[in-house]
Order: sequence, then C-alpha cells, then structure tokens
Amino acid sequence: MSRSVYCEPFSIEKGYEFEIHHVKYGENDPYHCFMHFHEVHEFIIFERIEGHYFYSQGESTLHDYDIVFTPALETHNFACSNREKSWFIIQFMPHVFDDESMAGVRTFFQHGLHLRLPKERLTEVQQQVAWLFESYRREPLSARSQTLLQLLVLTIGEYAKPATDTATKPITHSPLYTKMLPVINQFKSESVVELSLNEAAAMCHLSPSHFSRVFKQIFRTNYSEYVLRHKLYSAARLLSQSTLSITQISYELHFSSPSHFIAQFKKLFSVTPRQFRTTMTN
Repeated sequence: MSRSVYCEPFSIEKGYEFEIHHVKYGENDPYHCFMHFHEVHEFIIFERIEGHYFYSQGESTLHDYDIVFTPALETHNFACSNREKSWFIIQFMPHVFDDESMAGVRTFFQHGLHLRLPKERLTEVQQQVAWLFESYRREPLSARSQTLLQLLVLTIGEYAKPATDTATKPITHSPLYTKMLPVINQFKSESVVELSLNEAAAMCHLSPSHFSRVFKQIFRTNYSEYVLRHKLYSAARLLSQSTLSITQISYELHFSSPSHFIAQFKKLFSVTPRQFRTTMTN
C-alpha cells in the first residue's frame, strides 16, 4: 500500500532492523520538508522526482531513478517541484553495516551521497526494492527481509556512482556551521527545543541578528519556524508509532493546548493529527 507522507515522519520501531515505505504525491499535492536528521541511516530510491537535494556534500539536482543515502545524524533536505513524484524510503539501524558481508561497502557509505545507477542496473535494483517492500509487509523481522536489505545495499554500493552535478560548497565545511553546533546538537537529541532566539544565539556566542542570518542560511527557514516544525515532525512520529492520545502528544511536546497543536499540525500537513494517524496506521 502506498502512503502519502510528509517528508519523514518515520522512525524505526523498537526491535526492527529497518523500515521501508512507498511514498507517492500527485501533481500539485502539498509537499513539506525541512532541514532535518535522524538517528538511523536512510536510502531514498526515487521513481519520479524533480528537485534538489541539500546534504553534507552541497546541493545537487535530482532526476528520475536517482538514489540518495544519508547517514545517521547528518542534516539534509529536499526541495521538489509540483510535478508528480514517488519514491521508496528505507531507514535502517547503523549496526547493519557491522555485518561481515558489508565490509566491502562500509567505507563507501561514510557520508551523504547522491547516486545514479548505470541503465543496465536500474531494473535489477527496482526489482530488489519491490522484493524488499513485499517481504517487509509480510514479515519485517524475517531472515528473508534482512537478506534482501543486505543485497540491496551491496548492489547500490557496487554499481551506483556519485552524481557529478554538486553545485555548491558544503555548508558543513563552513566555520559558521561549527559555531552553530551547540544548537544543532540540541535539535539532534531532543524532540522539543525550547531555547529562545536570544538563548540559542548566546549558546553559539553570536549576536541574535547574526545567529538569525546564519541559521536561515543553513536551515533555509527562520529559527522560530524551525523550532515549530521540529516539534510537529516529532508529533508525526509519535502519531505513527505510539499509542499516545492527541492530547497527550500535545502536552508531551509542550504545545499550549490540544486545539493549538491540532491547528498548527493541520496548517503544516493539511490534515488533522487524527486523519494523519488513520492514514499511517491503516
């Protein structure tokens, strides 16, 4: 079953090695993404796409059938056009690379990658993804599912090549990015960050105005909007993978009231939290 999801509300359920989901958007369907990170490794294997990928190596242009790999805790983002788009998103635990079978590709996947397959390998990888998706839906913890995941990673590692159209110098190489790390690390480790602009700027030893400019350069949105979106994406994960009530989630994430949480969630995702949960769990 395909799901329309809002960038990445997923996080791997306890006890699972990986998750795979199929994401589809029709032409002009609302799409939301922002600079984010997660504690797991991730492949996105595109079927149809037109847009840009922002990651540790810079910015590059996305084309149909491209693949991107983002390692755990690496900041990344996507900007997509309004055309129809679809992809498989595979998130897996970092220790998957500890398996002896992964020794040959472990080094290749040390940082973010924008990859393209030679034409003669496209059908092979598409078939492997289809097998993995079908196996995961039947028995996500089975030996077959684990083996298919390893096969897919090994095939991508052996045959995919980095795209050559990276257009900008990676922001993570900037000294200003290093100065922002105290706040960036807060977002990486907490579901809710309640630092005021002045407090965040002080942590980074920057003036509030300078902090605001640098933050927007890195995250492509202003600080207050990012704080809110970070909370709402945390809410999306809780809605999809916990049994907490909407009221409990609203207070867990420090919204002023359930009604305020519902209004903000709908404003960003175009559906209510209840509608989102129904879509994700059915």
